[in-house]
Amino acid sequence: ITNEAGSSIYSVSPEAVKEMPELDPNLRSAVSIGRRVQDPLAELVKIDPKHIGIGTYQHDVQPGALKAALDGVVQECVSFVGVDINICSETLMRHVSGLNAGRARSIVEWREKNGPFFNREQLRLVKGMGPKSFQQCAGFIRINPHNLHRSSVSCDSAAPEKPAVKKSKGKAATNIPSTPNPLDQTSIHPESYHVAEKLVSLVGGSMGQIGSEGLRRCVETQVQASCLEHLARTLDTIPETLQLIVEGLTQPPGFDIRQGFEQADFKRGVVSMRDLQVGAVLTGRVENTALFGAFVDIGVGKSGLIHKSNITADRLPPSKRGRSLFLGPGERVEVRVLNVDPQRGRIGLDLLRVLQ
Repeated sequence: ITNEAGSSIYSVSPEAVKEMPELDPNLRSAVSIGRRVQDPLAELVKIDPKHIGIGTYQHDVQPGALKAALDGVVQECVSFVGVDINICSETLMRHVSGLNAGRARSIVEWREKNGPFFNREQLRLVKGMGPKSFQQCAGFIRINPHNLHRSSVSCDSAAPEKPAVKKSKGKAATNIPSTPNPLDQTSIHPESYHVAEKLVSLVGGSMGQIGSEGLRRCVETQVQASCLEHLARTLDTIPETLQLIVEGLTQPPGFDIRQGFEQADFKRGVVSMRDLQVGAVLTGRVENTALFGAFVDIGVGKSGLIHKSNITADRLPPSKRGRSLFLGPGERVEVRVLNVDPQRGRIGLDLLRVLQ
């Protein structure tokens, strides 16, 4: 079950035309919806948040303030997850802290001209990437070795280019290494690399072990033996920074915080209103909320309404019973079909329980 809100607007946008110039807008919409199942964040950032269909009263809010608030949330989400600089789209890069439309375009052009980035330091060679911009974005950029190899193969088969360090007059004199750095696949900021290297050396590990079970056990044993605060003083850093370094060193290669999130619901048999029967029990996701109830996407093309009279405290987890709007967008629920009106496109639902 995937929300299609905004897909038609995206299908006629300049971004969609640039990505799929030969396809009909209807097919672009289908591609966009399919991509939302694969990587929702990478696809939804291409759509203006106000067209995603979240919120009933957004038109009553000052447009400038709404856009600033929504853009801030999107940027926070993208930065929190991180992006692989060698495969992410230009649109996704625009939302990384420290980058904007111009820098994102320059990164894509550099990548197309010189091949994949082998390390974060090569970002300094990109036009418009100053020290401050690099400092802001470097911690959110990832260099995944698996995707690096895949990008190298595709670039070599297409058209080999000269090494990137010879490009750009203003940047050519900079001594930038062209070899991969294992720390570039983690969330550790380059400013803390020296601390991470000292910690790995202290526990008797090597940089090639980053993300391995062996290094994780060694690091966790050291932290438990010395306590985080004492270890931070030993490594000349602060506990908060050391905690981030520990997480970066112990997380498996290619770690994505979204791996623990709920996956998309897949259904067979119930795909349109004609398939619905009164009394049927289904699962769905809350799509929107209002003072009179909650709209739930159950995968039939039309959202069903759980009227507020059917949202009783005994069917809600304790943490949600004190809220004015008991259910929020994205929450998974189990519902029973109360009535179906195909002519008016209305579906009445009864809340059975909120799925954890």
